[in-house]
Amino acid sequence: MGRVKREWQDTDTVLAYFGKSKKRAIEHYEDCIQQGMKAGSRPELVGGGLIRSLGGWSQVLSLRRVGSKVFSDERILGSSEFVNNVISDAEQKAKETLRLTVKIPDLPSLARKVGEGQGVDERELRSGSRKREVVKSRRIFCQIAVRKMGYSGAEVARFLGINTSAVNRLAVSDELPDVEKYA
Repeated sequence: MGRVKREWQDTDTVLAYFGKSKKRAIEHYEDCIQQGMKAGSRPELVGGGLIRSLGGWSQVLSLRRVGSKVFSDERILGSSEFVNNVISDAEQKAKETLRLTVKIPDLPSLARKVGEGQGVDERELRSGSRKREVVKSRRIFCQIAVRKMGYSGAEVARFLGINTSAVNRLAVSDELPDVEKYA
């Protein structure tokens, strides 16, 4: 909630999902936590993976006896098909990130590339300027850095010299068509 500073904790990113202003975001976050506490312990959400998804060890052993393969991952709750889709999506994202980092190795390189492509000076991109063309370039930069390259909102914010909430809002906004020119 921002009361105690922890380097590993990115409260701005989490709060950005709950509201535009920090005060409202904290209120909505607290409401969400309260609702979860009122729901109490839910046995269907305890434990995880293949055993619970199939209904217990007896089901798992039964499927093994007949030679049926079930795709599972203890980190993901869901059917075999769902788990397979989640892992496939994650692998695809990892491949895209690797491809992008070979093409654009770091944030300064991305800033140069976006700046040149959009006709905006790199210093302006990092200045906090609110000119329309600069904001659009910054939005493209944030969408690529956070969504495609996997940088955290906090890292990008430090690089650009703006706050994390602004970076996260830009990153999750509707993707601009110009993003594909750089990705």
